[in-house]
Order: sequence, then C-alpha cells, then structure tokens
Amino acid sequence: MFKLKNTHPFVNIRTFFISIIIVSLSSCEKNENIQEIPSYISIEYVNLETISNQGSNTHNITDVWLYVNDQFRGAYELPATIPILQKDSNNLKIFAGIKDNGITSTRVRYHFYKSYEKDVFLVEDSVIEIIPTFSYTNNSIIESENFEGVGTNIDTTLSSEIDFEVITENGNKLAYVLISGGDYVFEAATEDFEGLPQAGSPVYLELDYQSNHTALIGAYINYSQAVVNKDLVWVSPKEEWNKIYINMTKTVSEAINNNSIKFYLNIFRSDTTEDAWMKFDNLKIIY
Repeated sequence: MFKLKNTHPFVNIRTFFISIIIVSLSSCEKNENIQEIPSYISIEYVNLETISNQGSNTHNITDVWLYVNDQFRGAYELPATIPILQKDSNNLKIFAGIKDNGITSTRVRYHFYKSYEKDVFLVEDSVIEIIPTFSYTNNSIIESENFEGVGTNIDTTLSSEIDFEVITENGNKLAYVLISGGDYVFEAATEDFEGLPQAGSPVYLELDYQSNHTALIGAYINYSQAVVNKDLVWVSPKEEWNKIYINMTKTVSEAINNNSIKFYLNIFRSDTTEDAWMKFDNLKIIY
C-alpha cells in the first residue's frame, strides 16, 4: 500500500508562519521555566493508524499544530525543527494539519484526527526527535471504498459514457478510468447519504488519486421536488499519488430539508487528441 504524504479557523499562509514566532514568544513569557537558549523538537514525518472499519491509513498531513503545557506555540510545515524556550519536563500536544480542499494557502487542523500527546524532557541546545502517530477520533463515522471487496458502493451515473474498472497494482486494488476515442465524459457517484449532520458539523470527503486530467468533485442534493447539482472542488492532475481532503461542511449544512445527498467525481475530456485517465482509491465520507 502506498503512503501519501477540533478546531481552529482557516489560516492564511502568510500569517501561518508569521504567527509561529509571535505566538511562541508571547506564550513563553507566561511560563516560569523560560530560558535564553532554546531546546528543540524535530518532526520529520508523522504516521496514521487505522482500524479495520476505518479504511486505509494513507494520509496527507502537511503540518503540525503544537501546544506546550497547553499553550499554543504555532503551526509548522513538515518537516520541522521547532525551538522551544523551555527545559526539563514538559507536556507536548500535537494536532495534525492539512491543506483544506488541497489549497496551500488554506491550512487547518483536521477535525477527524486525534491529537498526539507526549511528555518530554527538554534540554537546552539539544534536539528531541518525535514521530507523532495520529488516529481517527472515536466518534468519527467513516464510509469508505477501497475496492478490495466484492462489488463497490460507488457506481457510474447516467451522465457517464464509460465505466471504471478495478485493477491491481502492487497487490493493491484500485479504480481506473480511461477516456479515449469518441468518449468524453466519466462520472461516478457514491451511494445516497441520508441525515448527514448540519449546523456546521464537519463533513469531509477523502480521496487518493493519480491522473493526467482535471477532475471535478461535486454533490447531487435530492429534494422532494428537484435534484440540485453543486460543483465543489476542481482536482488538479498529479503524476504521483496524492490525497486530498475536501470540505463538504458548508454544502451539507446549507442543504436544508434535503432527502439525501450523494457525492460525485466527474472528468470531462476536453482535448480530443489526448486520452484522459485517472486512478483513484480509498474514497471516504467522514462525519
């Protein structure tokens, strides 16, 4: 299986890094065991652990949000070596950060991963290496499709001119779609979800993919008298496998009195001289 590389508001990329220094210095002033020579923690990478009903452990955690003794010390892009103006025994609490909707300038703590907590003994001018391991929160509801079972819980829609096939690469099953010749449109959708949480309660779609063509993620919202199509996020082509976290919260919360909602993946082949293809796997709806 491949590896890919709640709650604070969205963080603009410029203030994301500027705040690191400001918050760290101001919070250190409130603690007693301050020192002039910093200690350091180093985080090169992180892990994600899942259990059987949570799907694959692929992730794209790009940042960590650090608290020292419950004081916020900033958000850091990985890999990171973080100076801390404290020593001796300290409690670290680390939250996983992602790029919301795959956008570099919009970084958030991910609602559905538990924090990682560790007591460490800090020594001035020394580096402590930490490898945080995250897991999904206990109350996360996860509907996943990894194409490993018999049948799938996603299917092509009436708009699609072709179907996807399930193939095996390196012992891992995944979905593959190729649009060529006189075909132009591929579209597949999840099953209908009834009673998704609203009032701002987080809802996300996770997807691992590799492609040579832009794809659209959207939602079909079923009402008693109509079906509303909501275009949500354009997914950029990626030569290597990538995971994207798509925030469905606003769309679901605004769909007042819906009967059900299903999410779709659409590819429209605009260039008739080049085939369009996409591989995708580990699709999860999480709420």
